[in-house]
Amino acid sequence: MNFCILGAGAWGTAVAVHLTRAGHAVTLAPRRMEHALAMASSRENTDYLPGIELDPNLQVGCELRPLLMESEMILFACPSKALRETCRQVTSFREDAWSARAYLALCKGLEPDSYKLPHEVMQDELGDGVAIGYLTGPSFAHEVAEGKPAAMVLAAEGDAEVVAATQAACSTESLRVYLSDDLTGVGLGSCLKNVYAIAAGIADGLGLGDNARAALLTRGLSEMVELGVALGGRRESFYGLSGFGDLVVTCSGDSSRNRVLGLRIGAGESAAEIVESQSTVVEGYGSTSNFYKLCQEKGLAAPILGEIYAVLYQGKEPREALLSLMTRDLRTED
Repeated sequence: MNFCILGAGAWGTAVAVHLTRAGHAVTLAPRRMEHALAMASSRENTDYLPGIELDPNLQVGCELRPLLMESEMILFACPSKALRETCRQVTSFREDAWSARAYLALCKGLEPDSYKLPHEVMQDELGDGVAIGYLTGPSFAHEVAEGKPAAMVLAAEGDAEVVAATQAACSTESLRVYLSDDLTGVGLGSCLKNVYAIAAGIADGLGLGDNARAALLTRGLSEMVELGVALGGRRESFYGLSGFGDLVVTCSGDSSRNRVLGLRIGAGESAAEIVESQSTVVEGYGSTSNFYKLCQEKGLAAPILGEIYAVLYQGKEPREALLSLMTRDLRTED
């Protein structure tokens, strides 16, 4: 199968390495020409995934039109805030992308202002006629690139044969892919967990201990489920790979950019300064703002999310945010 991956950050590169190892024809398309030339020359993505050698069969290109001409599966690995513009670039060469059978989002997060999920943005811009969805789940880029065992979920709608063929193409002995038809639930889980990963990092940065982390993960999952269901997802999806699974790995792994952001905030650094100084996107930072505003708009309660927003955007001290959560009215567990 022929894949084109738009965006050569750590995750886009890791998926390209995995699919090439699985025997597929893969082209990886960095956004910047100089990045593409450097990767093609060194056979390594030193900017975002250092230490992983690129297979000679993995093609690296930058000119979009020729990349789309033979691509059957087009994967969007750009930041969520750039997804709509990237989709529009693809549609400008729609006649050339005559082989395209599926468009999948690898990015996680709401579109600013519209608060639309990635699959909704793709539906707006790419129209009907092809399968649309996500490939997501608990999977750090470096481990997938190294071929370590992982499981993910393919949430897609469209031609059932195309979806099944995509599942089979992405699955190997080291990566097991499950199917879902709950695009909203999977999309929400995959970006909401980043908010709670920041919270977990803050708790660890404050040195609050294992008990605090366990309590935060448990109550964070409960809040994520209730919020996700209120926004249209199915409850069971949040207990699956894109919900609970992704929450566990993102809140505990040292490779989690969202958790590391929280760690540094807990240690006393400014959130805005950390994000501004990094070349990689921390999706949870923007997602916190987007989900907070969406909850305000819809009148939805999300206490943990609200406190993380106050820390990230209103300058609230992390220990004060913790005190606010610990002194809320007592209630039954649900």
